Amino acid sequence: MRIAILDDYFNAATDLADWSKLDGHAEITTFTEYLAGDDAVVDALADFEIIVGMRERTRFPASVLEQLPKLKLLITTGMRNASFDMEAAAKQGVTVCGTGGVGSPTSELAVGLMIALMRDIPRQSRSMEDGGWQTFAGFDLAGKTMGLLGLGKLGGAVARVANAFDMKVIAWSQNLTDERAAECNATRVDKDTLFKESDVISIHLVLGDRSRGLVGAEQLAQMKKTAYLINTSRGPIVDEDALLTALQNKDIGGAGIDVYGEEPLPADHPMRKLDNVLLTPHIGYVTAENLAKMYQDAAEDVAAFLDGNPVRVLN
Repeated sequence: MRIAILDDYFNAATDLADWSKLDGHAEITTFTEYLAGDDAVVDALADFEIIVGMRERTRFPASVLEQLPKLKLLITTGMRNASFDMEAAAKQGVTVCGTGGVGSPTSELAVGLMIALMRDIPRQSRSMEDGGWQTFAGFDLAGKTMGLLGLGKLGGAVARVANAFDMKVIAWSQNLTDERAAECNATRVDKDTLFKESDVISIHLVLGDRSRGLVGAEQLAQMKKTAYLINTSRGPIVDEDALLTALQNKDIGGAGIDVYGEEPLPADHPMRKLDNVLLTPHIGYVTAENLAKMYQDAAEDVAAFLDGNPVRVLN
């Protein structure tokens, strides 16, 4: 069996996990560069029976799957992947399996972006690199209002940290209850109130029909001019054009963005040129510990499939 491991940007997949159970049974090829476009995916992967995909990086819609007749097993890191057509894979006889993960790296990144933005760390660091000194006074976290769009596992983790910083925590989602908010020492508010009163807004929602485009020009216009928006969830939850306009016009204090409508973000994207935005390359779940767990589970998925007893099957 030929195995393709995709989007292994650090060339670390075979080092972070033990693939020795597959010795003599499978040949592993890693792809360290993103396969841009469906045609590139088909051309590169037509001869592989097993593909390990990084969650929501390389797409596998029906139109791609039908051009991969040798494919038998498709694995995603994590247990959810909106860019895999699960139904089409099942119809084609392709088993789709997932992996576990560890910790809460995405919530940790959201907190890191908040601190970096509030204390203006990136620009102050650049000033030092350029031989300069202080150029801007940052803001205290204590006493500020943290607004959370979504108060599930990740949002709840951010709420705990915000509480530790003596921030007031408010939250909204379509299914949020007063009881869940109280568990997180937060106050449930309506969406308009969240955007109007928050000093920092952090998004922790699953991308779906109800959340796509949820943060648009109307919501951004409600924010304080000193407020910051943080998105470590999914790019399409925010109207990227509206956010770009708000940042260019200094309508909000700034933004910390880890996820984008198009990934990798094009090198000439205007968002890269702004001085009031902190961009990271979708590293919310990218920690050595989390990747090790994901790749180890992927190796187990392959071994179990070859033994005829697939595990963590998603379709």
